[in-house]
Amino acid sequence: MAIDTTQVGEFEYPGEEDVGAPARSTPAWRRSGWLQPNVIWAMAGGVGGYLLGHWLGNVIASGYTQVQDTGQNDVAIILGLSLGVAGWMGGIGGLNYPLAKILGFELSPAPPERSWVRYFRMTDDHKVVGWQYAVGVLTFLFTGGLLAMLIRTELLSPTNHVFGPGTYIAIVGEHGTIMMMMASSAVVGPLGNWLVPLMIGSRRMAYPRVEAFSFWIFMAGYLVILSALFFGGFPTGWTGYAPLQTQASGGMDSYLVGFAVIGIGMILAGFNLAATIINYRAPGMTWGRLPIFVWGILATTALLTLATPTLVVSALLGILDRTAETAFFVNEHGGSNFLWQNLFWFFGHPEVYIMALPGFGIVMEIIPVFTRKPLFAYRVAAAGMLGVALLSFFVWQHHLFQSGINPDMRPLFMLTTELISIPTGFLFLVTLGTLWKAKIRFDTPMLFCLGMLFNFLIGGITGVFLSDVPVNVTVHGSFFVLAHFHYTIMGGLIFALFGGFYYWFPKITGKTLNRKLSKWHFWTFFIFFNLTFFPMFLIGILGQPRRVFEYATNLQTLNDIASISAYFLGASFFLFIINFIWSIYLNPHPAPPNPWNSLGLEWQTPTPVPWYNFEHIPVVLNDPYHYGEPNAPPIADLGSPMSAVAAPAGSVTHEDLGTGVEGDGDPRPPIL
Repeated sequence: MAIDTTQVGEFEYPGEEDVGAPARSTPAWRRSGWLQPNVIWAMAGGVGGYLLGHWLGNVIASGYTQVQDTGQNDVAIILGLSLGVAGWMGGIGGLNYPLAKILGFELSPAPPERSWVRYFRMTDDHKVVGWQYAVGVLTFLFTGGLLAMLIRTELLSPTNHVFGPGTYIAIVGEHGTIMMMMASSAVVGPLGNWLVPLMIGSRRMAYPRVEAFSFWIFMAGYLVILSALFFGGFPTGWTGYAPLQTQASGGMDSYLVGFAVIGIGMILAGFNLAATIINYRAPGMTWGRLPIFVWGILATTALLTLATPTLVVSALLGILDRTAETAFFVNEHGGSNFLWQNLFWFFGHPEVYIMALPGFGIVMEIIPVFTRKPLFAYRVAAAGMLGVALLSFFVWQHHLFQSGINPDMRPLFMLTTELISIPTGFLFLVTLGTLWKAKIRFDTPMLFCLGMLFNFLIGGITGVFLSDVPVNVTVHGSFFVLAHFHYTIMGGLIFALFGGFYYWFPKITGKTLNRKLSKWHFWTFFIFFNLTFFPMFLIGILGQPRRVFEYATNLQTLNDIASISAYFLGASFFLFIINFIWSIYLNPHPAPPNPWNSLGLEWQTPTPVPWYNFEHIPVVLNDPYHYGEPNAPPIADLGSPMSAVAAPAGSVTHEDLGTGVEGDGDPRPPIL
């Protein structure tokens, strides 16, 4: 069986001269961008859906005893948020195709277009979805960063307060939840969707509508979680622990619905990327030739599709406890608050590696380019990613070391937690092996990769300490854990994300970023990140707990250092924004076709990349890591003079591989 990658839905990929031409069957009304479903209709649908759901919830539950006694109608809030999400997805067009199929209609496929309006609605182009994810992730990041500045402002003094205790804990919870949900899609969303089809030689994602749906429901979840501030916030932090969960105000409803909604988006994104990588690789793209970044995405998709359903189910059980008065997490009525902790962390610890694995994939993809050396121990790196993904499901109960876990279980989970450092160490050693005796080119992407390795080393070493039960019992719930977590995630994932952004920016935009501003961004980000979070290790060892806005006066100096550094850390992001605006709009310079001299397949397409990606489906002849090797074999035969890495005369061609040829000569890649 073969997959025809010349098709998107029922719309055939045109030649380059046809890009932008409407399909013959497309009605005229579809050609007007703002008459089609878009973000304006989505906002209108979201507001209308919330109002309808809230009214319906009041009709249903206003006579309930718990509503009359407390004056809080969780049924109305949850129905409002749920129908608001449905209205948002209906307004953006996410429900058009399934509803048309249910009613027996066939929608005419949308033609490719170049209008800027496409960024504000659902689209079949994976590159546009990648840009949408990039904007969405940055929106999450800056929202969470602003909340972090409020937290550090409160901690400037142990006695003089800016916020009350309830407001402070609400800000802490919002910050943690938004940042965690952002980090879960920080790489998979923008870079995964934009790059994976290009890196594997595909013209599209396996399910373009699912890809677009996953982004827009991701943004709906962001708005739902943000709405918690209007309902009084939630007092549990980002972990949502019961029984406080069932006792909280209406903001807890936003937390539970938001987690369920974003979880659905994560599952869809992971499933779609996995299907694309498995089934849509170009001829010759065997598992041994798969770019290491794609291996990172593949391992991450396994976690997204297998771990995230647990989060969605636990959120639904929490919703039932708050509305239908079930008792899944209520000890007094036969439930167990430990059930929430087990369900949450069964997702929550694989979630950590959902963030870490794509970061390592970026770093290992970039380092060979700037060292001009082949990737050291490629197979070990791929095996390490799969090992981390597998073992991540066996460590969740180390989060329960102080929650009443059976003491006999502690050694087992201490062992599994320490074991996961072995495949993680493989990934780290692969990067060090590639750097060994290399002549490094210290451009901005490479600087961010080196910064990621430094930060992740500190986070990893402190993680080994935390896996030990006696140390964990001593520092659990303190700023030591907070510092470890930020070094692992922000110091790892966000540094890798910026490294990838600077690396692929010329390909994505066709423009060159200002080199001086880029390096200023790195150095301010790196220095003030460490000045912000390293003092927190000391603060935690000295006994300051998390989520408490009053602390011992002898810790004020360390807290002030962390707070002032956090302001400069936040300011470093403005250097990135200034650089982006300057390089794209104010003083743009066209980028060379391949400024880093990369062998990656994504760099062998024209810039800007056509809607159809490849004029001819490439035949992959080798892996893309033969840097510095004399007489290195060609990477791929692109079937046209598109690229300098096309196979020389007499090399393997489409016919040599026995692939079918149809239409313009594109082979149909088999399911490999």
